[in-house]
Amino acid sequence: MKVTVVGAGNVGATCANCIAEKDIVNEVVLLDIKEGVSEGKSLDMWQTAPINLYDTRIKGVTNDYAATDNSEVVVITSGLPRKPGMSRDDLISTNAGIVKSVTENVIKHSPNAKIIIVSNPLDVMCYCAFLAAKVDSSKVFGMAGVLDTARYRAFLAEALNVSPKDIQALLLGGHGDTMVPLPRYTSVGGIPVTELIDADKLQAIIERTKVGGGELVKLMGTSAWYAPGAAAAQMVEAIIRDQKRVFPVCAMLNGEYGMKDIYLGVPVVLGKNGIEKIIEVKLDDQEKELLATSAKAVKSVMTDAHCYKRHHAAHRQETSYQSGNEQNLPHAHERNRPDFRGGFLFLRLNYQARGK
Repeated sequence: MKVTVVGAGNVGATCANCIAEKDIVNEVVLLDIKEGVSEGKSLDMWQTAPINLYDTRIKGVTNDYAATDNSEVVVITSGLPRKPGMSRDDLISTNAGIVKSVTENVIKHSPNAKIIIVSNPLDVMCYCAFLAAKVDSSKVFGMAGVLDTARYRAFLAEALNVSPKDIQALLLGGHGDTMVPLPRYTSVGGIPVTELIDADKLQAIIERTKVGGGELVKLMGTSAWYAPGAAAAQMVEAIIRDQKRVFPVCAMLNGEYGMKDIYLGVPVVLGKNGIEKIIEVKLDDQEKELLATSAKAVKSVMTDAHCYKRHHAAHRQETSYQSGNEQNLPHAHERNRPDFRGGFLFLRLNYQARGK
């Protein structure tokens, strides 16, 4: 069994290393566009196998997608970080082109792969990958909630002086400042967290979680990689081992939580088929309002992406099929697939770059 990680930057390399150390697959392929980088990092990782006692082989390749043939899971970390002088739109456009190119190459060689997106802006990149892959949305999803809840749990463990193993938490929404942590669904050894910490301290932890990535950028001058890489690897393990884990995942909503045609963080059951179920938890009015605000923020970024605009044009064409002939309607198993009859313009950019 094989897993591929695209992008041999800090996040991608960490993810590949974590997967190898779990010893759950025969081979991990690490692919990058810069010659020698993935090969060198893979060789370095493989030389830890006698120390960390695993058998998974790690293979580094430069732009050789044939080496990724028949991957069970593909993790895409490729993308450019925002640089001085770049607008938010520049980042969206550039990374959308990168994710499109990578996804098309991946799906060509591994048509049944489950694709985990890590590239930012995450919610929009998931949507772009979904359109490029032309597969059911249950097979294309993003890593954010596992990372964000890990930060939330780590902060709580520190504040309460307890083991992070005993903290369970849930958050919803986009990967950013508008994420929605849910204290009502947070517990420590089965005890509601609200019984163990003052409301103001809990709110401070929630606010710190929302800007957890920014805190690390200020400290290090670059994005985090240990926790994001480990979070993506945990999702890979859930799929490979068919664990049916319940994780917050960036998933396509098709009516759940009253929303459609948007990728947003929600709890799911993750197993060998990818997203096997989206879990709808009961929200109070305030939580519903916060989730709606988060969705609005994601939509505002999505509408700037060409993939979203073109998909909606194709969707309007599909809904006009009202000839009365049922054979013109999409089959049930195709309803979560993008319609490309009108084609779509992603961007003029058609290259990829190392993971962040």
